[in-house]
Amino acid sequence: MNIFYKLSIKLLSILLLAATASVALAAPDITALTANITKQANAIVSLLSITSYVSGVGFAMAGILQFKTHKENPQQTPLSKPVVMLLVSASLLFLPAILATLGTSLFGNNAKSAASAVGSPDLSGY
Repeated sequence: MNIFYKLSIKLLSILLLAATASVALAAPDITALTANITKQANAIVSLLSITSYVSGVGFAMAGILQFKTHKENPQQTPLSKPVVMLLVSASLLFLPAILATLGTSLFGNNAKSAASAVGSPDLSGY
């Protein structure tokens, strides 16, 4: 493997461990700990949704540019490349809606997390 890849994995692991430790140590009791973890989980869900939308639009633009490249030189760029990019784009753009529907199907509309019983937001809604 590439040395940069190994270094980035180690750095990410250390940062994740430090973030987890800071969340655990910042809470005075188990109720506050679960509230902190729930808040962080909601932030991660929002981050993944935003990342999905942005990368979906990026793949769509790249797919359109690949169609233009295929039109100019069909031997150089196969038609499968822009089609796959547009399929990936559509998948990424619909991913947040699919995950919300999947969460409702699995846990229902009234599903509450353990932390929501003490007043924090639940994980079932987006």
